[in-house]
Amino acid sequence: MAGSQDMFDAIVMADERFHGEGYQEGYEEGSSLGLIEGRQHGTLHGARIGSEIGCYQGFAFAWRCLLHGCATEKDSKKMKALESLIGMIQKFPYDDPTYDKLHEDLDKIRGKFKQLCSLLNVQPDFKISAEGSGLSF
Repeated sequence: MAGSQDMFDAIVMADERFHGEGYQEGYEEGSSLGLIEGRQHGTLHGARIGSEIGCYQGFAFAWRCLLHGCATEKDSKKMKALESLIGMIQKFPYDDPTYDKLHEDLDKIRGKFKQLCSLLNVQPDFKISAEGSGLSF
């Protein structure tokens, strides 16, 4: 009787054992795939932010060269906003993904860029697409 009891216990316990083993295998595989997908997502998102900031920086440098010799009061206001944008871009923490105010600073840069575009009377259209990113007017 004791032998048959052990046999039934083994059958009943097999379900729990297989469930536990399956769970552990699934957890390990999911963790591995999650890590890979997380890196891919982070790389893509970081590249988009870098591309956006790079467009703003190129825009600012080009306009700084165009406005360099101007001395009117209106142009000095434009230059002040331009230098402010360049300063914000240069202080942006490119190499610190754990920076807690990253999105806050990015929003400030976007706002300053919009302000500058308004002062310069240009209508930018920043786009990120499969072909690449860019700034058009």
